[in-house]
Amino acid sequence: MPTDIRQLLDLVDSREDELIALLCELIAFATPAPPARNTAQAQAFIAGYLRELGCAIDSWDIYPGDPNVVGTLKGSDSAHHHSLIINGHIDVAEVSPQEAWESGPFQPIVRDDVVIGRGAADMKGGVAGALFALKLLREQQITLPGDLIFQSVIGEEVGEAGTLECCKRGYSADLALIVDTSDLHIQGQGGVITGWITVKSPQSFHDGTRSRMIHAGGGLVGASAIEKMMKIIQGLQELERHWAVVKSYPGCPPGATTINPAVIEGGRHAAFIADECRLWITVHYYPNENHQTIVQEIENHIQAVASADPWLRDHPPQFRWGGKSMIEDRGEIFPSLEVDPEHAGIRLLAQRYADISGKPAIIDVSPTVTDGGWFGHVGIPAAIFGPGKLEHAHSVNEQVSISQLKQYVKVLLTFIVDWTATPSDS
Repeated sequence: MPTDIRQLLDLVDSREDELIALLCELIAFATPAPPARNTAQAQAFIAGYLRELGCAIDSWDIYPGDPNVVGTLKGSDSAHHHSLIINGHIDVAEVSPQEAWESGPFQPIVRDDVVIGRGAADMKGGVAGALFALKLLREQQITLPGDLIFQSVIGEEVGEAGTLECCKRGYSADLALIVDTSDLHIQGQGGVITGWITVKSPQSFHDGTRSRMIHAGGGLVGASAIEKMMKIIQGLQELERHWAVVKSYPGCPPGATTINPAVIEGGRHAAFIADECRLWITVHYYPNENHQTIVQEIENHIQAVASADPWLRDHPPQFRWGGKSMIEDRGEIFPSLEVDPEHAGIRLLAQRYADISGKPAIIDVSPTVTDGGWFGHVGIPAAIFGPGKLEHAHSVNEQVSISQLKQYVKVLLTFIVDWTATPSDS
């Protein structure tokens, strides 16, 4: 290992307090989503931090009060060397007033090799570590031949996909690292899409007419939309069980393709036969699948279910899929992400992890989802790689290990130096 890299790694240990202080400062910005629309001050801080390091800053509002920030550090020979995106979200999981935090969720505590506070694991720990790595590189005047693009995005917790907006704005690279919670595993992910299924009668009926709908000779052709939705739910359960039998993916537990009937809404009040029922579902699928195909599978199956019911045949269910925000339009998409273990950047990251930790890297599949799937969606190779354990994310007294955070910074330092120094035609 070159002397200047060894000196860099030594700085991570000797300046541990500075790294911790940076994380605590980020946690102190209250950026829960929902309610969201509260990241402007935190993003201004990150923009200032990146600007002091010599990055060109691009900042734009995705929603009022919620801007994306991108800092670009041009390489000395970017036309001939690999580029890298480092991506993290600044929003954190919501906090209920009833949660029993030791202090407050945005009043960080440092104790016993952990930092406690909302976002410590998911994912201000990853953002702080990446910012600190970049600062050390700049202070030591280490030249990066390839471009480095740092993205601090909004809206990941509520499906608002700040990362997608970066892709739409034209940001691209030879590899993207999403510094989200992975316990320093190198991970891909399955995908998630939410959808609304609606059963609706064209006419409303008084509750007193129910007997005429359900008894022989009643003569009134009508139905409760709630009861018809029960058939739809049963059909979804049958499809879910079928997927569990016929689908699999290495590293994913059996049956990880799920269809969750998450929310049901319907009816007017007790004096009406329910003339409308809406079901909100959450669908998980494997890394080698896409949401367009999954949507078609579900619609085809439910349409077959409806065709076997006399009333649903004439009043087929309607579908609305995805959405750009769980807050604005009650819908979201998280595309899947496959990691290619033979990709040059993934091999290099795994090697640098092994060099620093003394253990082989684990390349697997995250049991949750991140914005990282949007990179795969637009054709940018990517992987999730960040500090923190998933069981600590979103939890009361959320925390991240300081030792692991330092190890993560060291891996990032060596990887950034080597990847951006790799000729792009190699």
